Amino acid sequence: MKHLKPIILVVAVVAVGGGLWLWWQHESIHPSTDDAYLKANVLTIAPQVGGRIEKVAVSENQHVEAGDLLFRIETDDLEASVEAAQAGYETALQQTGAAITDLSSVSAKVDSARAALTDAQSNYDRTAKLFKKGDVAQAALDQATTTRDQAKAALDNAQAALTAARERAGTPGDNNPAVRAAKAQLTLARINLARAKVTAPVSGWIANLDLRPGTVVAPDKPLFSLVEDETWWIDANFKETDLARLRPGQPVKIGIDMYPGLSLDGTVESLGAGSGAVFSLLPPQNASGNWVKVTQRFPVRIGLDSLPDDPAMQLRIGASTSATVDTSGLDSAK
Repeated sequence: MKHLKPIILVVAVVAVGGGLWLWWQHESIHPSTDDAYLKANVLTIAPQVGGRIEKVAVSENQHVEAGDLLFRIETDDLEASVEAAQAGYETALQQTGAAITDLSSVSAKVDSARAALTDAQSNYDRTAKLFKKGDVAQAALDQATTTRDQAKAALDNAQAALTAARERAGTPGDNNPAVRAAKAQLTLARINLARAKVTAPVSGWIANLDLRPGTVVAPDKPLFSLVEDETWWIDANFKETDLARLRPGQPVKIGIDMYPGLSLDGTVESLGAGSGAVFSLLPPQNASGNWVKVTQRFPVRIGLDSLPDDPAMQLRIGASTSATVDTSGLDSAK
């Protein structure tokens, strides 16, 4: 019996050592971390126009579909803006029409001035010939010259007025710059009126809602959040000693602390470009003071390939999770 004790002790030591070696092998091939959290896209809901809240159509933690009404702003002043912009647009059309009419009138004056210059030039030519023959006096030639010069000046003035009228009139119809500007104001007023009705951009859950009818809101001021329910991922922080075997595309087993026994499938999507400490508000300054080496952790994004089948197991952002990556594919590929 005394001879068996050393043998049993050796066997026990070998068994424990073998178990530790197998555990170490498993851990090196299947790196895992509990420093992992569930994430999703969180949209900030803010109105694009200001005003008094007329109706709040949702409640805290309510699930909404894309396009569902979230809240509505009173539209009295927005409707008035649309009417004012409509009037401005119609006025611009009328002014353009009047300018086009004035352009026709000025153009007719140019034609009349040109005809008068033609007559004055013909009269001057006849008078000049008669003056050379001595049939008319110098006074008649001077009068014909003055009449011709006045007709030429009148034509120049009419042509200048026509140019100015064309600049004022611009392009007729909706292509006129003034009309386009008025039409743009009308379009913007209609857009702002439509923005008084705020709908869900995506499907998800309402969060941080503290909004009541009668509240006055400002444009672009955040009011509450919408947690999107379509895309989920895990932000897992692995030790830097685990990164040597991690690659995008590797399968991952995910556990969620709030649902014991639930196991979801995931895939490594990307590895962080820097440790979490580097991007913190006050990154460590290792070059100063007493330095102590600390194993760093790097964020690894893991996409969820499956979601819980039970609707009661609703996923919630920030939930603690565990992630175990299967890196055995690296060894089989060698």
